[in-house]
Amino acid sequence: MFVSLKHMGMDLKDKAKFPKVVIIGGGFGGLEVADKLADKPVEILMIDKHNYHTFQPLLYQVATGSLEAESIAFSLRKNFSEQKNFRFRIAEVTKVNPEKNIIDTTIGEIAYDYLVIATGSTTNFFGNKDVEQFAMPMKSIPEALNLRYLILQNLEEAILQKTKDEREPYLSFVLVGAGPTGVELAGALAELRNHILTKDYPELKKEDMKVYLVDFLPKVLGPMSDEASKGAYKFLKEMGVEVMLNVKVEGYNGTEIRFEGGKTIPTKNVIWSAGGNGSYPRRYFKRHYC
Repeated sequence: MFVSLKHMGMDLKDKAKFPKVVIIGGGFGGLEVADKLADKPVEILMIDKHNYHTFQPLLYQVATGSLEAESIAFSLRKNFSEQKNFRFRIAEVTKVNPEKNIIDTTIGEIAYDYLVIATGSTTNFFGNKDVEQFAMPMKSIPEALNLRYLILQNLEEAILQKTKDEREPYLSFVLVGAGPTGVELAGALAELRNHILTKDYPELKKEDMKVYLVDFLPKVLGPMSDEASKGAYKFLKEMGVEVMLNVKVEGYNGTEIRFEGGKTIPTKNVIWSAGGNGSYPRRYFKRHYC
């Protein structure tokens, strides 16, 4: 049922004495904008589908069980509790009407004077549909928790297999994308193998768990300095990570990942961190604005 915010007493544009700034997204960008406008003569309304901010740099620790999700989720309301010109609503935006300065949301219509779209990014699978279907992304807390459950589930499954070949797909972890997320997660999985695996799972051998880091580029941490790249590469190799550079993924069917040139790895654990897209869909805007 459509409910107009004007009828709910929430149309700030009509009631506020200052211009209304609507911020879509409670990530780092949205928080920074709201913070910078704290003492300015504006009314701020932030909209997000969650009532918390995610500290994404530590998602890999949630995925590997080093941190609980609550440790990297911060209440948006509490964060701005002292900011008098800030309000927050949980909602999803379905359309932006820039000619009318109105957005349609799941809680109704909201007018604005200034609109900030800070919706972050989603995983880019580069059009590879089978990879999108079977690989695990990691850009949110739910995705990190899903990955944690997958890791633990496959370690449990590995125990039940009778031969090394049968265990291999459950104990092979392939991370595609050697940016910060891939490098951090590869290191965390290597630490799990080197220091925790045989303590928690004495039936398994450390040597049987493989961690692969794959990238199409010729170096890890491609956008960073050569010094940072070489240091990360050296650390990963010392940890026992098999780094595969200049390698392109052709496909993944849930049990085997295929690379250009014919190489394959049997695995039930493909983690995709090879790129990102802006997360706002084109349906936000009328066609002639896209």
